[in-house]
Amino acid sequence: MSAIESCRSASLGGHVERCENCGHHRIAYNSCRNRHCPKCQGAAAKDWLVAREADLLPIGYFHLVFTLPVEIGVIAYQNKAVVYDLLFRAASETLLTIAPTGQARGLKAHDPKHLGARIGATAVLHTWGSAMTHHPHVHMIVPGGGISLDGARWIPCRPGFLLPVRVLSRLFRRLFLAALADAHTAGRLAFFGELDGLRDQTAFAAYLAPLRRKNWFVYAKPPFAGPEAVLAYLARYTHRVAIANSRLIALDERGVTFRYKDYRRDGQARYRTMTLAPNEFIRRFLLHVLPKRFHRIRHYGLLASAACKTNIARARKLIAVAMPAVDLSQAHDTANPDAAADHRPPCPCCGGRMLIVETFGRSGTPRGPPFGATSGF
Repeated sequence: MSAIESCRSASLGGHVERCENCGHHRIAYNSCRNRHCPKCQGAAAKDWLVAREADLLPIGYFHLVFTLPVEIGVIAYQNKAVVYDLLFRAASETLLTIAPTGQARGLKAHDPKHLGARIGATAVLHTWGSAMTHHPHVHMIVPGGGISLDGARWIPCRPGFLLPVRVLSRLFRRLFLAALADAHTAGRLAFFGELDGLRDQTAFAAYLAPLRRKNWFVYAKPPFAGPEAVLAYLARYTHRVAIANSRLIALDERGVTFRYKDYRRDGQARYRTMTLAPNEFIRRFLLHVLPKRFHRIRHYGLLASAACKTNIARARKLIAVAMPAVDLSQAHDTANPDAAADHRPPCPCCGGRMLIVETFGRSGTPRGPPFGATSGF
């Protein structure tokens, strides 16, 4: 929270820019670069997309969403690192199990709905609903097909259909609950307040029992129109935080007013506004701060980083499409802030390039512009 409060303020220092064409000056304060800050994700998203663009295949892509039920969500809030990791693992294992072998209850290897191929997926964790309530779920972007088990051919999925959602849902439920029970047995889960009674293994098993019969939601959205649409989607979703500045409407004596979607309504009635007291607004925002070093974007199967380039090259060859002429050496590792690309905007007066003419440290102040110079501050 302190990082966001200090973002782009004098407390972090900054620099003075001057347009090389018209001489316009302005002060630019440093950003906090915290991954939860709504102001600091634009540059990181652009760098990440440059790297991902080289891995896109010229085929259709599917969008799946794996959601945890409310009963698990309250456990996840007190055990973020463990439960969010299990969510990733269960969702990815579900896909990577059913797609190649069909090993799930209700789906046989000879079933026409069985793909019979090794597939890949990019998964992105979101923990919020539109009103910033706690709602853990994973978005998965999946290529519409895979490499045959013998590696000799590309197997496309059926038009508009990847895998049966009901089968995915049941296997996802079974895998997640089994992993969660194992985590409890291993003493990896903590419980506080109203959940303190779940420390007992018998009570925990009784708590999970109804969830084994409840329907878990795996949502399959319509397939993307093409690789360009996938990139456009990823640009919006990969580095998103709980709420963007564009959704904020007002801050006054009543509280913070923002836009949200009520998915229980249809049409224009879905778009509504909500006003929260400042302390409640901050509480909801901080619900979605992830544990340190927790990776919220992960790649699986053919897209796993260890063999991604080899698998992509093999897939392109099998699809009979040449590799794109992309210089991967220009892709930036956003884990290193010093390697990020230069995303400075153009001069607001003439569109020219803004050059840094002075820097100042934390809590410092810039010097005034030269006498007679055009000043923008």
